[in-house]
Formats: sequence, structure tokens, C-alpha cells
Amino acid sequence: MANNKLYIGNLSNDVTEEYLKTVFEEFGSCISIKVIRNRFNGISKGFAFIEMAEAKAAQDAIMKCKGTTIYGQRITVSEARDQRSQKSSGRSGRGRF
Repeated sequence: MANNKLYIGNLSNDVTEEYLKTVFEEFGSCISIKVIRNRFNGISKGFAFIEMAEAKAAQDAIMKCKGTTIYGQRITVSEARDQRSQKSSGRSGRGRF
């Protein structure tokens, strides 16, 4: 099943949603763009999610953006994974292994 949602990683802190729109609309219409930021200080965490209007546009972006640099950093582009489909690791997060 083709996915129209992208994960963009290794982003500079200076990258904005508006800039990503100019880059990724080359491949097709962007429905939504969200740079993930620290909720306390607003600084980018270095990744974003983009939802493209069509799965083909998302696949084109993945293929053509491999190795691309934005603001001097080589970005990664892949299909976003659906959080609901990921299985829990079963760890409680309390430091026990």
C-alpha cells in the first residue's frame, strides 16, 4: 500500500514549514507540513512530517530527495510510519531491561 505521508529527518533548526513547502511542492500538492519542535523552547527537533495529496508525489519526493542538502545538512526522506501500527516494546521505561 502506497503511503502519502513523509518523514523528513536531519533538518537544520532554521528550516521552516514554509521553506519545506517550496521544496516539496515541486513533486505535488502538500496537504500539511509540520516541523516538530520542542514544546518548551520552540526549537526544532530536527525532523518534520509532510502529507502529500497523492501517494505518487510522495514516492517521487523520496526518490528524488535522497542525498539532498537543505541549509548545509543532508536530509533523509522516507515514508512516515503509522504510530498505531507499531507494536509496543513492552518496556515500562523505568530503567529495567
